[in-house]
Amino acid sequence: MRKKAARSPGGPRRTGGSRHAHGGHRGRRPDRRGGPVGLTARALLERWGAATLLVEKRRDLSPFPRSRLVNVRSMEICRGLGLAEGIAARAFAPEFGHIRFRDTLTGADFASAPVAGVDAPIPESPVIGVVTSQDRLEPALLAAAGAPVRFGVELVGLAEGPQDVVATLVDHRHGAARTDVRARYVLAADGAGSSVRRRLGIGTTGPGALGGFSTVVFDADLGRWCADRPAGVYFTAHGSFAPLYPEGGWAWFGPSPEDPADTDWPALLARALGPADGVRADVLRVQHWVMNAFVAERLRRGRILLAGDAAHAVPVFGGMGMNAGLADVHNLCWKLAGVLQGWAGPGLLDSYEPERLPVAGRTLRRTVANTRRALDVQGRRREQCASGGPEVRSGEVETPWSEGFFAQLGLVLGVGYRSGAVLGGAGPAPDADDADADTRDTADADARDTDYVPTAEPGHRMPHLWLTRDRSTLDACGTWFTLLTADPALWATPSEGPWPLRVEPLTGEQARHCGLTPHGALLVRPDGHIGARWHGRPPGASALHDALATITAAPRP
Repeated sequence: MRKKAARSPGGPRRTGGSRHAHGGHRGRRPDRRGGPVGLTARALLERWGAATLLVEKRRDLSPFPRSRLVNVRSMEICRGLGLAEGIAARAFAPEFGHIRFRDTLTGADFASAPVAGVDAPIPESPVIGVVTSQDRLEPALLAAAGAPVRFGVELVGLAEGPQDVVATLVDHRHGAARTDVRARYVLAADGAGSSVRRRLGIGTTGPGALGGFSTVVFDADLGRWCADRPAGVYFTAHGSFAPLYPEGGWAWFGPSPEDPADTDWPALLARALGPADGVRADVLRVQHWVMNAFVAERLRRGRILLAGDAAHAVPVFGGMGMNAGLADVHNLCWKLAGVLQGWAGPGLLDSYEPERLPVAGRTLRRTVANTRRALDVQGRRREQCASGGPEVRSGEVETPWSEGFFAQLGLVLGVGYRSGAVLGGAGPAPDADDADADTRDTADADARDTDYVPTAEPGHRMPHLWLTRDRSTLDACGTWFTLLTADPALWATPSEGPWPLRVEPLTGEQARHCGLTPHGALLVRPDGHIGARWHGRPPGASALHDALATITAAPRP
């Protein structure tokens, strides 16, 4: 969402002198309104004890469906906020976690593919991803926190000082009145056209704009062609169709016509639907937008940090954009909270960019390759249909996806961080040029993105193991560091030090699963990523204390 403010607990909310972090989320395009990244950051910061103010240029949440997929990692984040069950209850059933390819919507399937982690439960997670529209997700995120939200308020100026940032806000609901808000930090999640990023002079890398697209929201009764073959998206030679809500509603999207203003949208839909006797498509709304593909050259300048589309705008094919933004703020907000509360040093924020920027580059490379392949195959199939060639049977049409198009668990669950907030991380360093990657598509990169093998290596997400019938190791993480060990008595909680820490016992089998001896331990950060690992006994009495101090960049006495 647009502009966000997080304060240290107990600080007064006023225009001068308060200690708080303030961040932003402005629209991607003229019709773009508040989004899930800023709303999630607001909920996380409040949960982690940092007071926030969120400001949004638009006057309310967007009524447009936009993002369609909440992947398994995002649902894990929502589970931590207590939102997963409610989101899933209003989402589509798991069988909609499929993609189908047809010449027209009413035609036969040429191919279908499941979306890993969405079509069915997976053993690597306690949750399942869902297909749902963004306008269903945002109200749940808004209700997840009580921190103030100011709609209709635009950030028009930033002035950073040695101790804080002054944000100038214009309230368009009350005569364009101007106020200054003094903040410790600014979190800018203000979309692909981020004004904050431009103010900071931060450039971008990547292909840039991939073209203009249009989304048409319409009502039609298409059950006879889709009810027994459900899907989250139907690729066709004439654009893509998506059911919007379990109770009804549809959207079509594809490249914008040459003259959108004079386009006969019902006629366009009729061609894409194909033979559909007695079916009338009632067009409700049309939105035009640009598909962007870039990564910011950096994610931070001083006290101002970028997240979501402001940091990385990736194509919609594959459903990674919003989910990458949620992972950004899940990585960042515990660090902001620690700095504001005093149990972490400001240097902890230096770990945000080296941890998240390589992930953004990998995501960009993957989604650009997927998008270009999909658009190329759709375009060539459309030309084949227009030429009146012979009918083809299933299996004889090239599909818009490769084998791993929707198998992205390596990129969703397998991300490993290397930074000063991880001790002893193993494995190769992230590719320095990932953010510049265009269509580079090597077998090694594909496997890294698609294949997920759980690991307890430092820097990686803690593997999911059931501690009880309905409680996961991921549930043991929260607003604290978690020490997981089969020998809790050996790993005494340090009596000195400000860090929030809980000890979680493991069984011997669970410890072995994580590569530990009966006396070893894992130190898991609040975001669920492993910060340190000791295979056996602690190397000294201060091992845990020293690890926490190093990870949090705590000032030395």
